[in-house]
Amino acid sequence: MQNHSNNVIECHPLFGGALSATIPRNAKDISELREIPDNQEVFAHEHTDQSIIVELLEFQSHVENEDAARYHFEDVAGSNKAVGPGTSEVKTIKALSKPELSMQECSSAWLLTGTQAVSKFNEEAKNIVSIHLGLFRLPQFSTDILVTFNNPLTISSSSSSSAAGASNLPTHPWTIQDFDSLLQSLKLHNPGVFG
Repeated sequence: MQNHSNNVIECHPLFGGALSATIPRNAKDISELREIPDNQEVFAHEHTDQSIIVELLEFQSHVENEDAARYHFEDVAGSNKAVGPGTSEVKTIKALSKPELSMQECSSAWLLTGTQAVSKFNEEAKNIVSIHLGLFRLPQFSTDILVTFNNPLTISSSSSSSAAGASNLPTHPWTIQDFDSLLQSLKLHNPGVFG
């Protein structure tokens, strides 16, 4: 199943096979380590602090287009406790071109890039994390699919992640290209997953 010629694993099943996507190499399925909510699939890079979360969320009918992407980004900021001046910033929002996507059921898809100051495990230390957020809107299923790529830019020296990142192993961090491949390959196999 693993393709060693590049950085990706072909078509990883998500939500019991209801969806699938190309997940980057060195991904650890966090559900093997701890309890994950049923509406989430969470992957962490084995050697870096990067993570990818695929979430099935309620369709937010009160926001449209890029405002929907902004709404979910602010929701993620709330979860990350990245609230207050200068802790959360949207850099870019752009529409994803439907012909390039495997998810043909979406009414629209958006890519938002921003940064958030996030503390891990409620620590005081704040790490600056680049947040790449892919949003697939499926109003016919009352669902927004949110794919978030957390890519730490700076790790505070007093963060628990600082000690963890001290190894000299080659880490092969995930790239934005890996994330783009995931977004383009995300595919729906069984709409029953939406309830």
